Amino acid sequence: MTQQTWIITGAARGLGRSITAAALDAGANVVAAVRRPKALADLAEAYADRLLAVPYDVTDTAAAPGLVQAALDRFGRVDVLVNNAGRAVVGAVEEVDDAQLRDLMDLHLFGPAALVRAALPAMRAQRSGTIVQMSSQGGRISFPGVAAYSASKFALEGWSESLAGEVAPFGVRVMIVEPSRFRTGFHGSLEFTDAADAYGDALAAVRADMAGVDGRQEGDPDRAARIIVDLATGDDVPLRLPLGAEAVTRLYAACQRDLDSIERLADLARSADFEGVAPSVRPV
Repeated sequence: MTQQTWIITGAARGLGRSITAAALDAGANVVAAVRRPKALADLAEAYADRLLAVPYDVTDTAAAPGLVQAALDRFGRVDVLVNNAGRAVVGAVEEVDDAQLRDLMDLHLFGPAALVRAALPAMRAQRSGTIVQMSSQGGRISFPGVAAYSASKFALEGWSESLAGEVAPFGVRVMIVEPSRFRTGFHGSLEFTDAADAYGDALAAVRADMAGVDGRQEGDPDRAARIIVDLATGDDVPLRLPLGAEAVTRLYAACQRDLDSIERLADLARSADFEGVAPSVRPV
C-alpha cells in the first residue's frame, strides 16, 4: 500500500498491538494511543521513524483533538483511525451499577465518537480516509451476563452505521469489526460483578466460561490484524466484518432468527398503520 498514517487506540496489547504491528509491516506510519507508551518500546525501536507512541486515555474526550494534531504534526495526514480500546464487565443487569455502565459507554461510545469528530476534518479535506470501529459479535447479539458490554457495543454500531452514510460523500469509509473470541488477553482482564443470590445459578455457567476461556480462544489476533489492514487499505471496505468462525455462525443464526420473526409478525405489524395510507418515502 502507499504510505498512510494510522491512529490506533488501545495499541499496547491484544488486537490493537497486532493491528499496529501489521500496519507498520505494511509500510504505514502509526500513531499508537496508549496509556503507557513504554509498552511499545520494542516496536518503537524497530520502527523509530514511523511509530509515534502517545500517552492517551480514550475516556478523556477533550484530549481527542490533540491526538489527531500530533498525527498531523508528525506525519502530515490521517488515513486510518482504529477505535480499538475496550474492556468488559460480566454480571446480571441488577448487578451492574450506574458507574460501571457509564464507564463502558465512555470507553466504547463517547471516546470513539470524540476521536472520530476530531479526525474527520482532516479526512474530509483530503477526500479520503477509513474509520475502523472495533465492536464485537456482542455488538449485534447479546446473552445473559453481558448486557452492559453489549449495550455499549450496540450503541457504537448504531452510531457508526449512521456515520458511514454521512461521510461516504467525502470519500471516507467506515468498517465495523465484529470479532468472536481471540487470544488477546481480553478475557483475562474481565471485570466480574459480585454475584447476587438471585442470579447465582442462572449465570454460573456464563461466568465460568468467560473466566476460563483465556488462552484457549480459537481466534489468532495476528491473522485478524492482517485481514483488517488489508481491507482498510483496499478498495472494498465492508460496513460490517464478522471476524472468526464463531462470529460468522452466531451472527448468521441471529440474522436468520430475526428474519423469521419479522416474517411471522409481518401481517400483524402492518395492521398498526392507518388504512389506505402508504408508507412514507424516506431519503435512505
